[in-house]
Amino acid sequence: MKAKLFDYIEKDNFVFNLSGVTKLLCFLILTFTVMYSYDVRVILPVLIFSFWVLHVSEIKFAQIKIMLYYVLVFIAINFVLTFLFSPQYGVELYGSKHELFALTERYTVTAEQLLYQGTKVVKYLSVIPLGMLFLLTTNPSEFAASLSSIGVSYKAAFAVSLTLRYFPDMIRDYNDIALAQQARGLDLSRKERLGTRLKNIMNIFVPLIFSSLDRVEVISNAMDLRGFGKHKKRTWYAFKPLVKNDGLAIALCVAIALAALAVAFFIDHGRYWNPFVA
Repeated sequence: MKAKLFDYIEKDNFVFNLSGVTKLLCFLILTFTVMYSYDVRVILPVLIFSFWVLHVSEIKFAQIKIMLYYVLVFIAINFVLTFLFSPQYGVELYGSKHELFALTERYTVTAEQLLYQGTKVVKYLSVIPLGMLFLLTTNPSEFAASLSSIGVSYKAAFAVSLTLRYFPDMIRDYNDIALAQQARGLDLSRKERLGTRLKNIMNIFVPLIFSSLDRVEVISNAMDLRGFGKHKKRTWYAFKPLVKNDGLAIALCVAIALAALAVAFFIDHGRYWNPFVA
């Protein structure tokens, strides 16, 4: 089966077989760990672990290629803008200055600034595969059922399910509209100037918006006809109970978080690792 961007494709492996709630908890725990700590010695193991789990889940590169490219561009822009607007923030943060070389009088490259910005890059790269794992390995219906089982309103859980399903549908509609417009002579290739290509792409967004609104109306009418929201509770066809592997996954993520907090409190004495202090 051809992998599609953001599309859920059922597979039989350890990651896919976990409950949706388990994957959400693991995602939140590991994301908190990465966001809280500024110790690259803690974040790097999480980065390696995240990409290892991404490999184990057998997700195809075609599913994450475009998303990965955009994220890498965002990280590069963020890295440059951080240096342009705060070239000495690392010096202020770590309380020392080890100058490497000077570009101008204002823009001096220091070891402190490189450590700070490098740590931020590693943090972003650690969170990206976690988000991809959650998005691409979670059945929307099963995830909604799991949320309802832990006390979340089934209306809110169903809204989350519809949101997760919307991404692949929207991308599929965009591709269909783009092909139809190109068949009518709309040129989206690199042969056209950038301004013309952007204008042509905007001609795709208008029918895409209307098709999305039409889908919303169809879904809302179908839910009304089936009496959605009449009762306070409902049953779920796709409910998946927690099993031993779910407990092991949550315990592993909690252990990683506790280890990171222990390093922060007892070794770094704070969120930041400062190797420049004697």
